[in-house]
Amino acid sequence: FLHHAILEAGMDVGIVNAKEMLAIDEVDPEIRKAADDLVFNKSPDATEVMLDLTRKEKEAIEVRKKGGGAASEVKKSSWRDLDAKKRLEHALVNGISEFVDKDVEEARQTVNRPLEVIEGPLMDGMNVVGDLFGSGKMFLPQVIKSARVMKKAVAYLLPFMDKEKKDNMVKMGLNPDDFDENDDSNYAGKVLMATVKGDVHDIGKNIVAVVLGCNNFKVYDIGVMCSCELILEKAKEYDVDVIGLSGLITPSLDEMVVVAKELSKGGFKQPLLIGGATTSKMHTAVKISPNYTTNDHPVVHVLDASRSVTVVSSLLGEGKADFVEELGEEYEEMREDYYAGLEDRYFLSHEQAMEQKLKINFDESPPAPTPKKMGVTLIDSVTIEDIVPFIDWNPFFQTWELRGRYPNRGYPKIFNDETVGSEAKKLFDDAQKMMKEIIRDKSMWLKGVVGLFAANCSSDGEDVNVYESEADREAGKVWKSFCMLRQQAEKESDDAYLSLADFVAPAGFKDHLGMFAVSCFGCDELVAKYESENDDYSKIMAQALADRFVEAFAEKLHLDIRTSLWGYAPDEQLNEADLLKIKYDGIRPAPGYPSQPDHTEKSTMWHTIQAKELAGIELSESLSMMPASSVSALVFSHPESEYFAVGQVGRDQVESYAKRKGMELSLAERWLSPILNYERD
Repeated sequence: FLHHAILEAGMDVGIVNAKEMLAIDEVDPEIRKAADDLVFNKSPDATEVMLDLTRKEKEAIEVRKKGGGAASEVKKSSWRDLDAKKRLEHALVNGISEFVDKDVEEARQTVNRPLEVIEGPLMDGMNVVGDLFGSGKMFLPQVIKSARVMKKAVAYLLPFMDKEKKDNMVKMGLNPDDFDENDDSNYAGKVLMATVKGDVHDIGKNIVAVVLGCNNFKVYDIGVMCSCELILEKAKEYDVDVIGLSGLITPSLDEMVVVAKELSKGGFKQPLLIGGATTSKMHTAVKISPNYTTNDHPVVHVLDASRSVTVVSSLLGEGKADFVEELGEEYEEMREDYYAGLEDRYFLSHEQAMEQKLKINFDESPPAPTPKKMGVTLIDSVTIEDIVPFIDWNPFFQTWELRGRYPNRGYPKIFNDETVGSEAKKLFDDAQKMMKEIIRDKSMWLKGVVGLFAANCSSDGEDVNVYESEADREAGKVWKSFCMLRQQAEKESDDAYLSLADFVAPAGFKDHLGMFAVSCFGCDELVAKYESENDDYSKIMAQALADRFVEAFAEKLHLDIRTSLWGYAPDEQLNEADLLKIKYDGIRPAPGYPSQPDHTEKSTMWHTIQAKELAGIELSESLSMMPASSVSALVFSHPESEYFAVGQVGRDQVESYAKRKGMELSLAERWLSPILNYERD
């Protein structure tokens, strides 16, 4: 009744018990037909049919109360009594892959051509999935499960379809060896997806590819660390309609600008999609769009997977002109606001910012004691089981685009949310099941390396000098220097203009600096296994779990540094919730992130702690860590140390920074491009 009243008759308000309601597609087909007959008075015996079904349900409830399982089993399996085509539709909408091969074969026997199974029940089911997802009645985990069913069904049919095509070629007197296995003429559009050069992160791209595939778009995913040349080459080879670029680390932003410029030079006409955790609509509008956008091929920032279908459909549909015009006006307005903001915002000179730095009184608040375990330590005995209590599950649900509404935001309150709570609990249960399998099979494992060294801030207060030994410190023999960046944007308060160097004591004090790099290994092999089984759901689940494992590993390792390896807080007693709220002394900022937004400092760290040699953690040419599920950080112990964002910096600081690093100014500007308060040459 509510389904028809709201969607078809314009009902505005109703009071219901949402927890007791099923989505209309979850209702047993027999009950749904009986309800329709009753609501619309379609049958003279509608009341009797519904009363009979009610009696049966009451009997089933009594059986379940007494511990019997037969009645619930009948209800669970009742959709299996439908014909094969309807069973396939049901399986797709509900993400049930258990019976796919059997049902597809049975459906194939009822049609003239195997393609009719795809164009009929499979696409009918996926259309329902697309409609439900688009209207917010189905969530990303359910869509990924539906895609798994679709992939398995198509994989079963492919050999029959290939044989049919070859047989037809023989009948036409053609050579069947000339058969094109990559025929993609039956799709709504073709999309090239690539993670740009130097970047190894692809979980978001994988999700977008699945969602687009569910809506009959052919997706050519050419992988990670894709050079500009490869992207252009494959776009031509596959003759795609849309090109999508993805990236996580900040150097990827600059690489996207490079790709946009080369697409323009090459005369490409495809719209360009931009996505990934480090991207933004503002950066796309200001930095990327002007290098490529025309009315024929705009540049579009795609916030998440749920928006991708709408965007691609708009770019390839009849309403493209209106969509592009509206987008162009929005981006032009954003560019005007951005540049007006730069004119209105005042920046201190680097010298002025240095004069107003944070001045810690290290006599009254001395540095932490000498670490108990100086030098480099390999960490290879921590298991997945050890880090489970340290897992922060909130980003896990964000990866799957499940967000509860106040007051049910965040884990575990999300399970109480009336809209997403049920699906969030199913997803969490699936994650627990896979995690137990990973622990049992040891299919993922953890490894890392920690370094603790004598250190002081440099004489100008802008960098941190590291010494190989205490004797070298006394002799003034600097081993490595970690260059830092300082805030320059004017503040309305009297707050200091911060740099990470402020948290380390100057010469004359025995201060220290810590650092670590950790990784979760084995995920790539597990992903390859699930890919071979056409199981996108498990593939993305494995990637999401690997990210959670390594973040939890980093959290545990930082605790171990504070309490034992460095040991400056041996009596710390915090539960996991307080750890996630950072209720401890010290910080662990990562190079490439807001407090030190330069990825090149990772190179210095890698040489210092031998992360590649000891732990097998590598850096790409854009300094993305490999494996993708990796975390690195500098460790500061002083209680006045805090997280902050450097923000935009001026040319004078960049010139000083490049000189201190011994780096060409143009190269330093390229690495710092996202935070420059000026246009580089």
